[in-house]
Amino acid sequence: MGNVLTDDLQVTKPNLEVFSATLQHLATGDRNVVVITSDSRGSGKLVPFGKKYPTQMVEVGIAEQNLVGVAAGLASTGKKAFAVSPACFLTARALEQIKNDVAYSDNPVRLIGISAGVSYGALGSTHHSLHDFAALRAINNLKIVAPADNYETEQAILQAYHLDQPIYLRFGKKPMPLLTEDSTDSFTLGKGRVVRRGQDLAFIATGETVYPALMAAQKLKSERNLDIAVVSMHTIKPLDTELLQYFAANAKAIVTVEEHSINGGLGEACASFLLQHDYRKPFKIVGIPDEYTVTGSQIEIFNHYGISEVGLADAALTLLNTMT
Repeated sequence: MGNVLTDDLQVTKPNLEVFSATLQHLATGDRNVVVITSDSRGSGKLVPFGKKYPTQMVEVGIAEQNLVGVAAGLASTGKKAFAVSPACFLTARALEQIKNDVAYSDNPVRLIGISAGVSYGALGSTHHSLHDFAALRAINNLKIVAPADNYETEQAILQAYHLDQPIYLRFGKKPMPLLTEDSTDSFTLGKGRVVRRGQDLAFIATGETVYPALMAAQKLKSERNLDIAVVSMHTIKPLDTELLQYFAANAKAIVTVEEHSINGGLGEACASFLLQHDYRKPFKIVGIPDEYTVTGSQIEIFNHYGISEVGLADAALTLLNTMT
């Protein structure tokens, strides 16, 4: 499909820089804000936070199970605990602690999975987190959020700060295009954000896949005069079923897009809801197939699996053509 996505985008900052800056803002007015890291203050862009608020940062080393346990203990005493670690390790090595110490014990820890999806690129499948939505969706009492741009990131952290409930927030590494110019919808946890309106087909995307979905929608408008909706379904759980039902009723077809395995993620969550509520529209899940990923950068991997402007446009046209 060619290198449709490039590093040459009109971008702002990496979401992690926005995350760190927002945390510093919150810590200025609240000494109960505490960051716990597993040797990840550098990759989590938290070095400035640690220098400014050294007594509000706990370093546990490369020990993700301890990370979650310590965060849960701090949260149980009233601290606003943010546990930061690479998503691939946080949601695999410490899954039992997330399940029992955080969710089951109802400790309002803000679990921050960094370098998520295929952000680690050429480090390969051991460092890719393509299981986290699936594993965490099966755990009760845990919100799952993947912001798409700097605006969504800032709002997600501010709202998570006020949330008295466990939550998992997922961030990649690269600078993100700002999507707010294409949407008048505000950000609310649990409610999808319509980035682009249209009735011919709806892309329901999350996290860093929202931008290529938007590019595909614009391509289909200019080349085929198709009006394609794009939704940032930033909250995977609880899913915004009201918005999903709207597009199931008003769009001709739906394509879900995620930087995750096609098993157990956003696509399957949407498909399960729609099928059980008797919405029967042409539907396709675009994500990482059930295989170990090819080696390459995030952009190369996206292009290989069709999570790109051309790839998603082709998927949409193929789906629409099944209706003729």
